[in-house]
Amino acid sequence: MTLTAYIQKITQIPTKGLEATIKLLNEDCTLPFIARYRKELTGNLDEVAIADIIKYKKQFETIEKRKESILKALQEQGVLSDDLKRKINSTQDLSILEDIYLPFKKKRKTKADTARKNGLEPLAKTIMAQRSNTLKDLALKYTNKEVSSPEDALEGARHIIAEWVNERSDVRSFLRKQYAKKASIASSVIKIKKDDEKAQKYRDYFNWDEPLTRCPSHRLLAILRAESEGFIRLKIAIDEESARLSIEDKIINSDNACADEIAEAIEDAYKRLLAPSLSKEALKLAKEKADNAAITVFAKNLQQLLLGAPLGEKSILALDPGFRSGCKLVCLDARGDIQHNENIYPHAPQNQQKEAIKRIQVLVKNFDIEVIAIGNGTASRETEAMVKSIAFDRDIDVFVVSEAGASIYSASKIARDEFPDYDVTVRGAISIGRRLADPLAELVKIDAKSIGVGQYQHDVDQTLLNNQLDTVVEHCVNKVGVNINTASTSLLSYVSGIGPKLAENIVAYRGENGAFKSRSEIKKVKRLGAKAFEQGAGFLRIKNGKNPLDDSAVHPESYAIVKQMAKDSKLSIADLIGNSKILNEITLRNYCTDSIGLPTLNDIVAELKKPGLDPREKAKTFSFNEHIHTIDDLTAGMILPGIINNITNFGCFVDIGIKESGLVHISNVSNTFVSDINTVVNLQQQVMVKVLEVDTARKRVQLSMNFTE
Repeated sequence: MTLTAYIQKITQIPTKGLEATIKLLNEDCTLPFIARYRKELTGNLDEVAIADIIKYKKQFETIEKRKESILKALQEQGVLSDDLKRKINSTQDLSILEDIYLPFKKKRKTKADTARKNGLEPLAKTIMAQRSNTLKDLALKYTNKEVSSPEDALEGARHIIAEWVNERSDVRSFLRKQYAKKASIASSVIKIKKDDEKAQKYRDYFNWDEPLTRCPSHRLLAILRAESEGFIRLKIAIDEESARLSIEDKIINSDNACADEIAEAIEDAYKRLLAPSLSKEALKLAKEKADNAAITVFAKNLQQLLLGAPLGEKSILALDPGFRSGCKLVCLDARGDIQHNENIYPHAPQNQQKEAIKRIQVLVKNFDIEVIAIGNGTASRETEAMVKSIAFDRDIDVFVVSEAGASIYSASKIARDEFPDYDVTVRGAISIGRRLADPLAELVKIDAKSIGVGQYQHDVDQTLLNNQLDTVVEHCVNKVGVNINTASTSLLSYVSGIGPKLAENIVAYRGENGAFKSRSEIKKVKRLGAKAFEQGAGFLRIKNGKNPLDDSAVHPESYAIVKQMAKDSKLSIADLIGNSKILNEITLRNYCTDSIGLPTLNDIVAELKKPGLDPREKAKTFSFNEHIHTIDDLTAGMILPGIINNITNFGCFVDIGIKESGLVHISNVSNTFVSDINTVVNLQQQVMVKVLEVDTARKRVQLSMNFTE
């Protein structure tokens, strides 16, 4: 099977677009570039379809590589027949491929190997022929120094038969299907750990049993974590008797002594070889499915967080609140550069609130502060209340900003390189202020797993998670576009075709030569060749440059077309940009070329109408209930404002101004049935919730968004 046929069988993507996409990928084109600037070639495939092509292309290549390895091993063993080669080449399933290879796979010494060494394979073959009723007399002939009795001879023969049964691809395929459809997952508490305090969060799984297919991803990952921490035992099983009888039906075709020996060998094969192997495989597949589900949720959350509403270029006073250690305060200008930092001590034990208020008032005036950002960690509510009580000489908006990952960033090499003259507390406060101004530009500097969205991110396949999250970050960065003259190395590294090394070179060039004045100047960056320019130029923005198109998503390869449009409209390019009336009157078919068609032309016109428009919403202020500070302040029936700070498949978590986020189960999100919670709620969405239940012992709060005030 060819690569194209393999992907098409799974995705149903049209052949022409599929082949074109594969060709572009082989030419080192990136997903964002292909999706945005090669629509004519791909048949207007979106990023989801292109991502699927990338995924299944890798999958196909993995299978082909494994085939080559197996064929080489069989060739070296001298057992590669034409039939075996045909079987291997026609297989596109890794599990079946491994089943075919299993009889030839080198393995540690087994009971069957010992039996063969003792000369018992002919006896095993005779039993499998199922023609003899006098096995004990026959087995007597196989006794020797190593095999002392007929019973030992028969036992050895059964070990050989058990191995043959285990290696039969039809048996393994049948059982694999049974595990896929009918396996159950059962867990039981390890008695000596039952009263362990740390085990209590898993007490729901101390005696648990359900079909594996019905176990949702979050529950499976929780059960696996409980097992890995040593609190429970886990078992994956199907009905053993039914499975054994089905195997017997495939193998036994007689009613004699041979049949009894084979049945006993099948029972041994099932318990000792098949069940352990296939139950492990079933759990592995279930884990992979759970990982994919969890990673998908994480990716959706991360995308929403990265595309969160930016405040824009404002002078910000950022506070990282605390009690004993005080509140770290920094003043940032509209570009996010630090102007000033100090500590204030408005809370216990110092209680210097009056002094703190005066300092904030002075700083707001001296640094022309427009907005105050407060981290949502320790002492956040107290600091927010104090700041909102201050009488300023102007209108000052106050925002509470998530601190998730700020401490990780402040201690990172990226932070040290950015702010070598400041300690971690100052860097943390800077991060809080900057992420209010532009969440995307700041959050790309932090390990996505530390940002505080998703669940079980440390339990899933880390390579898969990192690849998916990198794809999300890349998508978000290229969707918004990057100001090449202000972007950090971290942000630039996610631009299509750039990467970490070229990002460093761009920043170095900027430092030596000043701001870029045009996109064409980007070609002067060290080691930034024609391919990297082609892939990245459309996503890099130059504000107030020589060419107004440089601050748009129009690719330089299309500048000539825009120039012709402007000429035909008797306008300059600058006057054509933003002129919706003229742009709507343009007959796009007149500008089609061999390489640029209507999809790209429609994109160009849409961009010209609103060049460089940030697709994100603007940040909005928010206030928690001023009387709610801890879980002890909650009672059932309360209606409170909150912000959605995490989304899972089973519901969403809402920050209501206390340490513990409350859960809105998916059944309580809406008054109608919800199958996909992401269609109803968004991360950072401001909502009103009703308190349903408060469990102070377990620090859990149940909420509802489905209520009438």
